[in-house]
Amino acid sequence: MSTTAFTHAHVVPVDGEPFDGTVVVTDGTITALGPDVTVPDGADVIDAAGKWLLPGFVDAHVHLGTHEEAEGWAGDDTNERTDPVTAHVRALDAINPADLGFTDALTGGVTTVNVNPGSANPIGGLAVAIHTAGRTVDAMVVKSPAGLKSALGENAKRVYGDQKKMPSTRLGVAAVIRQAFVEASNYRATRDAAGDAFAGRDLKLDALAMVLDREIPWRQHCHRADDIATAVRIADEFGYRLVIDHGTEAHLVADLLVERNIPVLIGPLMTTRSKVELRNRSLRNPGLLAAAGVEISIITDHPVVPINFLVHQASLAVKEGLDRETALRSITINPARVLGVDDRLGSLTPGKDADVVLWSGDPLDLYSRAEQVWIGGTEVYRYEAPAA
Repeated sequence: MSTTAFTHAHVVPVDGEPFDGTVVVTDGTITALGPDVTVPDGADVIDAAGKWLLPGFVDAHVHLGTHEEAEGWAGDDTNERTDPVTAHVRALDAINPADLGFTDALTGGVTTVNVNPGSANPIGGLAVAIHTAGRTVDAMVVKSPAGLKSALGENAKRVYGDQKKMPSTRLGVAAVIRQAFVEASNYRATRDAAGDAFAGRDLKLDALAMVLDREIPWRQHCHRADDIATAVRIADEFGYRLVIDHGTEAHLVADLLVERNIPVLIGPLMTTRSKVELRNRSLRNPGLLAAAGVEISIITDHPVVPINFLVHQASLAVKEGLDRETALRSITINPARVLGVDDRLGSLTPGKDADVVLWSGDPLDLYSRAEQVWIGGTEVYRYEAPAA
């Protein structure tokens, strides 16, 4: 049995009030924490000396490892642009753990990410939640699949319009999605009726059936308020769990989302308004959504915004009106809940994985840095000051 005790730390558990005290980890799991916890005999003691101890951050929308940095076209495996419906492709099969962005993630205190396929297709494929350190992606997996990616709005319309094929309009994109769900619903009914005698498995329809069975959420890329309303409309028709990705104008229809308990993964926030859909992009929007009662998570869409800037987006959102507690929840427990891994990650709680980060100070302070990072109780990163 291996036991580590973090002592003299300023602990921010996220679910619970901050305190000065101790966190005990046994065999990769948090076993005790509090201001008066006794250090077990034989424990390895890490004296935090007043530094801040937090759960590892979670970014629920990235293309880490599939859109590799500094690799050009050879490292871009984000979109399979040859078919509007690629529900069966898996981001898992394209992730390169050697992507430079994984080290950047650790420097920013990010220990878990959800890697999505891109948004070129109305139905893009299966997402996977992984840790940000590991030799093979299989060893990094936290949950697979963690959702099915879909896109409304400009991207699919442009990609297939340029190919002179359907869908080339918003109404075409919505029709493609509806038709896919009708086929999946028929397939599911035949499969369930046949039981063990079922033959003719279809990988695309299997993936869509998981959404209809509410096993995984439908991860809906959309920015404009009208596209968000379409996302809600189709979800109401087919009864699946909807998550809004990006949600640039989600504050304009916040009441629709609150009524249905639909979370919004908002971001990227530190970008130019590079297309029409981003006209209303603002650092104020997370605060507006949270004030309206929408559960938010902040995302980078890495490499659109470098993943180590996740916490800086949260800081800037606080500057523009988001409260501090919600800001921290938006990069910890909230995205963990969206991914269905909040029983393991997202807060410092007894029984959860010891994904912890020791910060030099308040992580929402630009001058603070992640000094050490542990995943499952194993140290995976330590800051080394550059030579003079």
